[in-house]
Amino acid sequence: MVRTTTLHRVCRGVVAVLCATACVASVAACGSASGSSDHTLKVGIKFDQPGLGFKKSGTYEGFDVDVARYIANQLGYTDAEIEFKEAPSKQREAMLQNGDVDMILASYSITDERKKAVDFAGPYFVAGQDLLIRSNEKGITGPQDLNGKRLCSVTGSTSAKVVKEKFAKEVQLMEQPGYAECATALLSGIVDAVTTDDIILAGLAAASRGKLKVVGKPFTQEYYGVGIKKDADSKEFATKINDAIEEMIKTGEWERAIETNTKGTGYRPDPKYNPPTPDEGE
Repeated sequence: MVRTTTLHRVCRGVVAVLCATACVASVAACGSASGSSDHTLKVGIKFDQPGLGFKKSGTYEGFDVDVARYIANQLGYTDAEIEFKEAPSKQREAMLQNGDVDMILASYSITDERKKAVDFAGPYFVAGQDLLIRSNEKGITGPQDLNGKRLCSVTGSTSAKVVKEKFAKEVQLMEQPGYAECATALLSGIVDAVTTDDIILAGLAAASRGKLKVVGKPFTQEYYGVGIKKDADSKEFATKINDAIEEMIKTGEWERAIETNTKGTGYRPDPKYNPPTPDEGE
């Protein structure tokens, strides 16, 4: 009886030790993979840009979303472990600095001014700034025709500033919180044109059922980057992201994502700049 009781105690002790070891190993594995026990990658995207970042009935679609998923998968995250958060233009730097997101893919152009606050990987795409006008508009063929006209852009974007400084000093600017609001203002006649990157405008035109069109004469190059927090680990993180983008281009997934998200618009990225070489931040 004594031997049996002792044996039972030993067995219970061994089982307890094994369970504890397994639990510790499990937690350690999760922690080493992501820095947190839930193993979630938080990604900032736009919710209101058809063709790039668009929230629809609780799901997310667009080229930025597809690139984000590919990068996340290459970093070891499943689709279920990606948490998408809305990243309005004027809040992107703060979201990275505050740690609200791990990276941002939200038509986020790489500029010297932004690089003072955050770091970038990429670029993963090169867009060109263009104009969206009403389909019956005959007097606007480029940004030089906007003097005295009303131009809409999104708060925090640099697009309208480029037009005013380089092409039409007398243009009247209007800012809206999102591109959908700009498109509505254009359709209702409140503004005469909307400006931003051509791939975004193509998505808005497709959604207008023929009422809006893209001028089709891009006048800038906008290098879309993956925004990341500026810290001691940013170079290593940027290199991993760039490797993932290179793999996406190499496998043909990059081109397929472009075709899928601009289908029916007639849009083609400028082959002079696309696909780009992702070497930013290394």
